[in-house]
Amino acid sequence: MLIGELSRRSGVNAHQLRYYEAQGLLEPGRGASGYREYTTDAILTVTQIRKLLEAGLSTQDIGFLLPCATGTAPELEPCPDLLDTLRARLHGLDERIDTLARSRQALHDYIETTEQRASGEYPACDSTAVASSPA
Repeated sequence: MLIGELSRRSGVNAHQLRYYEAQGLLEPGRGASGYREYTTDAILTVTQIRKLLEAGLSTQDIGFLLPCATGTAPELEPCPDLLDTLRARLHGLDERIDTLARSRQALHDYIETTEQRASGEYPACDSTAVASSPA
């Protein structure tokens, strides 16, 4: 099937399919006319790629994991270094979540303090001092 049909059947636009190919995630053949030709297995591969992207994996991670993927879920077979890769990705996500939680708390504290000042609990700031203070 040509890229347009794969796009229609998978629900993924052709531009993204070409990107997946550039990342080494899809390997179409080439017809006599030079057009990309995909097997029906490409539909499953695209489905797996989309689900793994939804899990927050990078295309580089997916390139490593895709040979271990089976089914549309996909299920991952215990390939060498698979768990290490997934655990490393999870650790990175946990670190980003912690950073976001600290940022969220800091913003919440700024809002609370500013609201208290607005309600008269604290004296108002001098707007000229804020404008002239170094960044």
